[in-house]
This record gives sequence, structure tokens and C-alpha cells, in this order.
Amino acid sequence: MAYDEPGRAGFAEPTPGVPAAVLENVFDDPAHGEPGRDRVGVHLVWEALLLVGLVGVVLLLRREDADALRGDGLRTLLVDVVALGLLALAAGLSLRTAAVNLAVGPVAVAAALHFAEQGDRGVTAALTPALVAAAVGGLALALAVVVLHVPGWAAGLAAAAGVIVYIERRSGAVGVQADYDPRRTAFYLFAGFAAVAVLGGIFGAIRAVRRVVGRFRPVVDPARRRGVLAALITAAALVGSTVLATLAGVLLAANAAGPVVPASGLDWTVLAVGVAMLGGTSAYGRRGGIFGTLLAVGVVVVFLAWATAHGWTVSRWTVGGAALGVGLVVTRLVEACGRPHASTGEPVETTPAGDGTISTGWSLPRPNTVDNWPPALPAQSTATPPDPWEAPRWETGSRRWDDDDR
Repeated sequence: MAYDEPGRAGFAEPTPGVPAAVLENVFDDPAHGEPGRDRVGVHLVWEALLLVGLVGVVLLLRREDADALRGDGLRTLLVDVVALGLLALAAGLSLRTAAVNLAVGPVAVAAALHFAEQGDRGVTAALTPALVAAAVGGLALALAVVVLHVPGWAAGLAAAAGVIVYIERRSGAVGVQADYDPRRTAFYLFAGFAAVAVLGGIFGAIRAVRRVVGRFRPVVDPARRRGVLAALITAAALVGSTVLATLAGVLLAANAAGPVVPASGLDWTVLAVGVAMLGGTSAYGRRGGIFGTLLAVGVVVVFLAWATAHGWTVSRWTVGGAALGVGLVVTRLVEACGRPHASTGEPVETTPAGDGTISTGWSLPRPNTVDNWPPALPAQSTATPPDPWEAPRWETGSRRWDDDDR
């Protein structure tokens, strides 16, 4: 088997008779998941359904309140999409690494309260300490997850409890004192969020990137460590998700119609994780779609706007729970239909192909037929062996038992 790059001077040529798919998959480490390329067809089908749902709720909102889709109403709606989108990106980023950060909701509420209190000092002065605190807190969470090698959801709940203690120190609602209005740049914010979401999905669909990002996902024993690279990727994802949640909280506070009310923020966590799973991100990590997060955020935000215009009072717990329920079904579909064609966890039956080679899932076929091995038994002569009873020995005379007198 040749490990060198084919087609260049000084490198070995590819082994004749070996299928390209086998050569491509043979370098995958089965200790880090099934070899082969994840299938994205199931994501594209589901994203097409999400697009149909988004068009449907937009038409419902247009029929109920057309002003919500133009002018200031549209700008407010786009900022809401970006705020929830950043939370969904935070949850989805940690989900991809199989270490979901359940503290994103409380972090967003804490950031909103901080921005409401310190916004009069300027956006930069209020945002900088919040981002530093988010990075430090995310790093502490990451160290707890990767050093102790514990589930991310459990460590995230512990971090959420600590943030809720900070939130409960506020006895009442806090009015936003900043003069920053994100609605003035709503289209730019939405374009930036859409670019990050789609480009991140495309980048995550690359086979090598997907396997590296999902390296923390257990494949045998959950207590077995996944290596230094998996720890670094997971730590970076947890820090990034905490920072994204902070930015989302700032937008929620700046776009709010009234004061920021202290709350646990766990409803935002449920909604963010539910939207990320609704968009096609697997609850087990590694697998995710391309346009799913953008479409799922749009469906949820427009639905909430339509419910408000229709006179309904729908809590985030209800929408988040429904999104989680559908997201669990989507996870099952993604894991069942998105796995590679060849599975190394089961014995693979070798089947002769039409060209005489052996087609297998993980084992390489023998490149050339072996016809110069020594036979198991010596070759037998075709000549008739002499009869030992008729062969002459040391007797010179006639044998008595052959005499005619006998």
C-alpha cells in the first residue's frame, strides 16, 4: 500500500485494482469514528422543508401585520433574528464538539443586565469588560470539561448556576441607559450573521474539519480521553460559545422595548439549543447542516412575531420545548441517514467485484494474484507406478510361488 502522493516525481503510484473510495477511507482512524464521508443529503432535504416553513410563517405574518415586514418593524425583526441567531450559533458550536454549553442563556441575560447598567459609558467601555469576563468564564468551563473529562452539559449547568447567582443580585428590572440602537445597522448585522452561519456550515461540511471538530465525541467508552487535539478544539468552542452568548445578550438589551428583567435565562438556553437542533445539528455532536441554523432561527423569530401580532402569548419555554422535541427527531434522522456508507463497527463481507478485485468496507484487497506459492502437497506423477509385487529384487531364480507345478 502506497502512502505517498501519487502522480508526482519521486512518489509511488497508486496501487492498481484498489477502489479510490477504499484508498480515501483507509487513512481514517477508526478510534475517532466511522471511516468515510458523512452524507449531507438528509441535511439538504430537511433544510428545504425549513425553507418552506419559513415562507409559510412569513406569509402568515404579512397577512396579520404587514408593517412588521417593512420599515422599523423589519429592522426590529432582523435584530431579533441576529440576537437569537448568535445564541443558536453558540449552542450549535458547542453541540458540534459534543460538549453542549447550557450556560449560554444565563450568560446572555447577565450580559444584557450589565449592558443596561453600564451602557451610558459607551458601547466600547460597557462591552469590553463583559467580553473579557465571558472569555475567562468560558475558559474556566472549558478547563473543567477537558481536564476532568466530564460531560459538557453537566459542567454547563454548574456554570449556569453560578451566573444565575450573579443575576439574582438584581432586585428589579434595569432600564437600558445606552444610546446604541442596533436597528440603525440591522441589515449589516443580519448580513454578517447570515455569512457566519452559512460559511460556518460549509466549512463544517468538509470531511477533515468535521472529523476534527467532532473529535471529542465518544465512540467507545465515554470515560476514555479523546486526545490533546480534541481537548483544544472543545475548549475553543466553549470559549467561543460563551463570547457569542454575551454578544447576543447585548443585542437583546439594546433592541428591547422596555427594561431588562432579571431572570434565570434557562428558557433562552432551551430555545437556543432547540433552534440549533431544529436546524440539523446532532445532539451527539460532529454532524450538522449548512443553511439549517439560519432557516431555523428565521422560522422561530417570525413565528413569535406572528403570534404576538395575532394576540397570542407564547412563552419561550413553549417554543423552546417544541423545537427540542422536533430537534430530537431531526437528530435521529441525521444520525441514521447521515452516517458514512461503510461502517467499521460491524464485520464487513468481502464480495468479488466485476473486475476481479475484492470490494470491502475497510480492508484493502490484495493488489496482485499470488500464483507462485509452493503447493500444499507435492505434485503427483501421471505415470503408472510399478507393482511392488512384480518388481525384481535380489532373487535370481524363478520364485517358487510362481512355478507352473504349483
